[in-house]
Amino acid sequence: LVLIGKKDTTWRINDEKELSVNDELSLCYNSGEEFARAIVLWTKETNFENLTEEDYEGHEKFSSEEEMLKTYSGYYNRRITSRDKVKIIKFELIKNES
Repeated sequence: LVLIGKKDTTWRINDEKELSVNDELSLCYNSGEEFARAIVLWTKETNFENLTEEDYEGHEKFSSEEEMLKTYSGYYNRRITSRDKVKIIKFELIKNES
């Protein structure tokens, strides 16, 4: 989705990297192999229950809030509720100079 331009937003719980505007990202497959580089355009912290339409733009879609929370519970191996904090990260792909 990232490489075909359909995804330019990611959500993170417990952003231990403290990502911020202008940070350069290495986007990797689960194997650790990099497939693209990006730059952070903006970030925002909120709770799942307070996500806005703008927060969903450029992110994968869910059929329901229940599906979304179940998906993130699986990602983080713990129960995620609508009151959990989430960091929205909007990014833009950048070209590697090669």
